[in-house]
Amino acid sequence: MAESAATPTVLACILAFDRSNRLAVRRLGSKAGLAFTGTDLGMATQRLESAFPDHTTPKEFLTVSAAGRTHQVYFCQAVGASADSEIDFMTIGALEATPAMLAPSLHAILAELEPHLVAIPYLHIGENDFIYKFRPEKERNAAIYANDPTSSALYQSKLCELIKERARTHERSATSPMELNFGAATYLIPSHFGFCLGVKNAIERAYETLAANPCRRVFMLSELIHNPFVNDDLLRRGLTYLQTDKGVPFTVNGKSAVADPGAPLLWDSLTSEDIVIIPAFGATDNDKRKLVRKGIAVCQYDATCMLVEKVWKAARSYGRAGYTVIIHGKAEHEETKATFSNTRRYAPALIVRDLAETKLLSRVIRAKDPAVRSEFYSLFADKHTPGFDVNRDLERVAVVNQTTLLVNETRAIIAYLRDLYVDLHGPAAVERVGGGGRSDTLCYATQVNQDALAKALADPLDAAFVIGGKNSSNTYQLYRLCAQALGEKAFFIQSEANILSLNAVEHFVFPSMHAGRLTGQTEIRPLWSALTGPKRILITGGASCPDGLIQQVVSRLNALLPAENLRDIDAVIADFGPT
Repeated sequence: MAESAATPTVLACILAFDRSNRLAVRRLGSKAGLAFTGTDLGMATQRLESAFPDHTTPKEFLTVSAAGRTHQVYFCQAVGASADSEIDFMTIGALEATPAMLAPSLHAILAELEPHLVAIPYLHIGENDFIYKFRPEKERNAAIYANDPTSSALYQSKLCELIKERARTHERSATSPMELNFGAATYLIPSHFGFCLGVKNAIERAYETLAANPCRRVFMLSELIHNPFVNDDLLRRGLTYLQTDKGVPFTVNGKSAVADPGAPLLWDSLTSEDIVIIPAFGATDNDKRKLVRKGIAVCQYDATCMLVEKVWKAARSYGRAGYTVIIHGKAEHEETKATFSNTRRYAPALIVRDLAETKLLSRVIRAKDPAVRSEFYSLFADKHTPGFDVNRDLERVAVVNQTTLLVNETRAIIAYLRDLYVDLHGPAAVERVGGGGRSDTLCYATQVNQDALAKALADPLDAAFVIGGKNSSNTYQLYRLCAQALGEKAFFIQSEANILSLNAVEHFVFPSMHAGRLTGQTEIRPLWSALTGPKRILITGGASCPDGLIQQVVSRLNALLPAENLRDIDAVIADFGPT
């Protein structure tokens, strides 16, 4: 009898959250307690449905012991207001801040929620579903861009519309470039350039949210995309950024916390009435947990690109299959940070920047000397998951990638690692390296832009201009392809304003690692010292480059060419017949 009496009672407990991630709690006098419990899940569900008839299926997440009982804790998302007057929704942050008002069982469960907070916003979707699917073209909200003349000039271009209509026969397949003959110059525009579908989705989500919520504060977690003109236009319309693209928070004074030490942070001013949009790159688990605690709707405003999500799903699959996940990416990039954060839930993970860093890793993998193996922790400091064990976690590896990098470089890393493991362990060891037999971590939008550019570079050219933000990784990859073909006649610019004259172009030298720090700079390069007949000029834009900038670069170059030899834009468009 004594042994039986000591056995704790098992209770089923359902934590019901609303779309703003606030928890339903039951008022118990001056305290707050668990809202829906029972001796089994059926009883707890009956109590849930008496308050919230519309809810997702409860899913078990954890087990917690409290007050002599074992609580099997289930999560669900509840829709609508409670039919039970004793039930209130409260933010997790508010509950955690007032432990004295919590019933012991609720207090104990809240203390164990940390690892599970990121799941709460997505309880209504399956793990293989996507947060925000690409809109079909007929559902695109093109009108949202043309809010005023400033936005229209940034986003709209007659030339780009023509190219997309005539050259872009399929979204995923590159075709020959379009040649626009202006007389004094012929411009080659690849069939695919500029905004990818993920960027279009994110931009439309941002503008629609601003338009639909004129009386609420609307924030973006960090830069929507890596283009200063798009980001400035959003700021002009009322958006506010919570942190820099490197994750440094902004203060209420609009400065970074580094430049404004001691000032209150915007993060700390957030309430459940505010809106925070997650950009196309995704967000780290830590940032999502902070939003959940504040009772801010996360999923509704999560604009993570579904191709980035595909990478996360692949990494999860590899982790469940027992692989360590190697992320080919830039450790300082928002997307790679988000991918690393998501992956560490399922697998040991590390980040390699390129093939050169992969070769450094191979030295560790090959080594039998413990001293050499221990070099891993300095070579990859801050680039691996906590508790990473070089003797355990490098037996089987799988590669995923930051979607904006050169696809062929990811494939080269996979091939190199496969050769390494085969050399060490024999032919069967090819299975120790995952990632080569599937393409779902390779962004087709990045690939098709690169393929279209390669087709354009096959033609005779006098110069190339690649347009994109200074922190745009995918733009830099396009520039690299141009530089390989044209050397110093390839230019990385942000807009037409960088073309000062035929003798002076402000070319951006993309950041690279020097003495452990990223550095980038602008240098003046000549285009041509003198004109010697018509020129053939390639122009393209990265995935965050609006169409209007493409046309503005064409107009700026035309302004520097002999006017008597120039044709106007309408004549050029007429060359292609009626649209």
